[in-house]
Amino acid sequence: MEKLKVLLADDHAIIRDGLKQILADTDDLAVAGEAANGLEVMQQVREKDWDVLVLDISMPGRNGLELIHMIKNEKPDLPILILSMHHEEQYAIRAFQAGAMGYLTKESDGELLVAAIRQVVKGGVYISDKVAELMVRGIRPATVALPHNLLSDREYQVFNLLVLGRGLTEIGVELSLSVKTISTHKTHILQKMNLANTVDLIRYAITHGLAAPSDF
Repeated sequence: MEKLKVLLADDHAIIRDGLKQILADTDDLAVAGEAANGLEVMQQVREKDWDVLVLDISMPGRNGLELIHMIKNEKPDLPILILSMHHEEQYAIRAFQAGAMGYLTKESDGELLVAAIRQVVKGGVYISDKVAELMVRGIRPATVALPHNLLSDREYQVFNLLVLGRGLTEIGVELSLSVKTISTHKTHILQKMNLANTVDLIRYAITHGLAAPSDF
């Protein structure tokens, strides 16, 4: 039986190696391609036909949310499963809105990953109990109106990095953007959320379950 072709996109080689080992133990799945940044993801997507893309949210250059939008414009039928270090509260809803078919955290075990990949390849959607709860909350007007939902995907990514205590220069290097651009994003974030500084952003993130004190 020919194995399903998995494109694995993660900027950490050790993560890719671990995932390849997990899928190597299956009879129906195989990592047939890898990508370490957004440019490589798009090159691979354009050059070959894949059965599924397993994608990290935090990618150098273009982030995962931007990549989902781009991929869906060019290959709308390609199933995308997000595998991220970020908890569901941070990115899951945005990922599904962009076109992802599933969202898993890297804390998940190998069996769950394999099951989720198989689910999205079949045309299904993998939604954890936590994501289902977030979706129910998301239809409530009070939740939709929360300030962080007013941020663009790029602003939201910068917001999460600021909350983690990253400096502007560090964020710029991680996202392959200039410090000036990151500073502009920060200004827009504070304006949209009606907050004064990074400390206020951290308090907001903790209060709304977007981060925990243990993250700091």
